[in-house]
Amino acid sequence: MIRTISVEEITNNIKEMCIEANHYLSKDMEESLKKAAGQETSALGRKILNQLQENLQTAGEEMIPICQDTGMAVVFVEIGQEVHVEGGLLEDAIHEGVRLGYSEGFLRKSVVRDPLIRENTKDNTPAVIHYEIAAGDKVKLTLAPKGFGSENMSCVFMLKPSDGIEGVKHAILTAVKDAGPNACPPMVVGVGIGGTFEKCALLAKKALTRPVNESSPIPYVKEMEEELLEKINMLGIGPGGLGGRVTALAVNINTYPTHIAGLPVAVNICCHVNRHAAREL
Repeated sequence: MIRTISVEEITNNIKEMCIEANHYLSKDMEESLKKAAGQETSALGRKILNQLQENLQTAGEEMIPICQDTGMAVVFVEIGQEVHVEGGLLEDAIHEGVRLGYSEGFLRKSVVRDPLIRENTKDNTPAVIHYEIAAGDKVKLTLAPKGFGSENMSCVFMLKPSDGIEGVKHAILTAVKDAGPNACPPMVVGVGIGGTFEKCALLAKKALTRPVNESSPIPYVKEMEEELLEKINMLGIGPGGLGGRVTALAVNINTYPTHIAGLPVAVNICCHVNRHAAREL
C-alpha cells in the first residue's frame, strides 16, 4: 500500500537536522572523545582533548556551532518504493530544508555557485544528495555537514588486484600520514573498497555516518578496521596534530563487489566532530 509524505515534512526535518548536527555532537562521538582523553598518553594531547570537550559542551549550552566551518550539507536519502512524495519535488524540498536550516540557525554559508567563479550562494545550497531506493514505506534521512579542512585531505587510489589487502592498508595509512594535522585530528577515517572510481568514494563518505562504536559485520573487515586504527594511532600525529597517541577515533570500512581488473580504494577523512544526524519518517 502506498504511503504519502508531504514535501513540507521533508523540508522541516532537513532544516532541524542541519541545526542539530551543527550544534550537538552525536552520542557515539561524544563517548569516543571522552574515552580518547583517558587513553591519551601525551599531556598536551590530553589538554587538547579536554578543551575539545569543553568547547562541545559550551556549543550545546549556548547554541554556538561546534565548528566554525559548518560544512557543505551531504544528504543520504533512503526512500521506500512504497512511498509517494506529494506537494513538489523531493530534491527541491531537501534544498529548501538546507536553506532554512542554515539561515534560521545562523550557520556559516560556505557554498559557491560555480567552482571557478566562486560566487557564494548565500544560503549554503545546493546540498549534495545521494538517493537509494529501498523496500517498504519509510524514508530515512541522514545529514552530514562536511567541513573541507578534512574533506580536502581525502583521496581515491585505483589499485591493482595484485596489490591485495596489504596494498589497501598501505594506501589508507598513506592518506592519513599525508593528511597529518590538516584534517583536525583526532579524526574518523571512512574507507570504501570496491565498486568503481565513484562508488568507492561514496562508500567511504557513507562509512563516516556509521557510529564509531560499531564495527563492520564482515569478520575480516572488522579485523582490518581494528588493525588500521592501531597503526594510525602509532603514527604520533596526535590531537590537533601536536603529537600523541590518539590520532584517530575510528576506522570505518565499507566494501562492494568490483571488476576482476580493479581494486578501487577511497579514503574520506573527517575531523573530530564528524557531524551527522539521522531520522526515519
